[in-house]
Amino acid sequence: MVESRCGILCSECEYREPVNCKGCVSIQNPFWGEACPLKSCCEAKGHEHCGQCEDFPCDMLTQFSYDKEQGDNGKRIEQCRQWGK
Repeated sequence: MVESRCGILCSECEYREPVNCKGCVSIQNPFWGEACPLKSCCEAKGHEHCGQCEDFPCDMLTQFSYDKEQGDNGKRIEQCRQWGK
């Protein structure tokens, strides 16, 4: 089951319950701000998740995945690969 556009597993997110987040596939705007560029890009291209994109993994997804503060060392990229199979 696809939980997010970028491969984050919402079921493992520490913010899900405290902010009552339903995951980006079910909400208009993320709880942390006006918009998420990964969500916006994916939805604009009509994809369920980033792994369906012809540019996967793009620079933006890679940058988010390996961000020093909020990255996951490529875990979300691998998750999108799994969803794409």
